[in-house]
Amino acid sequence: LYDFLYPSKELLPDDKEMSIFDHLEELRERIFISVLAVGAAILGCFAFSKDLVLLLEAPVTVQGVRFLQLSPGEFFFTTLKVSGYCGLLLGSPIILYEIIAFVLPGLTKDERKFLGPIVLGSSVLFYLGIFFSYTVLSPAALNFFVNYAEGAVESLWSIDQYFEFILVLMFSTGLSFQNIKIICGIYVDNMSFLVPYLGIAGTSWIGFW
Repeated sequence: LYDFLYPSKELLPDDKEMSIFDHLEELRERIFISVLAVGAAILGCFAFSKDLVLLLEAPVTVQGVRFLQLSPGEFFFTTLKVSGYCGLLLGSPIILYEIIAFVLPGLTKDERKFLGPIVLGSSVLFYLGIFFSYTVLSPAALNFFVNYAEGAVESLWSIDQYFEFILVLMFSTGLSFQNIKIICGIYVDNMSFLVPYLGIAGTSWIGFW
């Protein structure tokens, strides 16, 4: 991975000019590989779709919530939706690799230094956000809704509406975790002006971090 992002002179390919049609052909191939990877991941997830459904139902089934199928094909289309989200999640590393491989030859050595931390940080924060949503945020929100309705109505939820809620919540939480990276970037940028005057560290160390 390090040699891929920061290749030495010996590993760098010979420079060659490519026409716009060559770039479009390469882009087409990389899009095809990405679509193929996501499609394979979706099919794999669909094979275990019932297990995934039970896994995502776990935060509320322990509280006595029952799920209903309100139309003939509702559960089938729900499993397709779950497989699509999970397949996209599993196939995203391939998509990310193909994007990086396409733009990397056009970047300078200095620009490559920022690519690795940005990509790695964004990916880790996104998956952390999904994990946080599944283990903390979703159970807390669902527990509130169940307790609020207790004694007034029986909790019989539509399977489609439930998964619409929890999948959007998980992915939006993963995206919202990207704000941590932005806040840290702003903080470090501001500290780069203040820290040298306080005698804590030099500007070279701040620039490195």
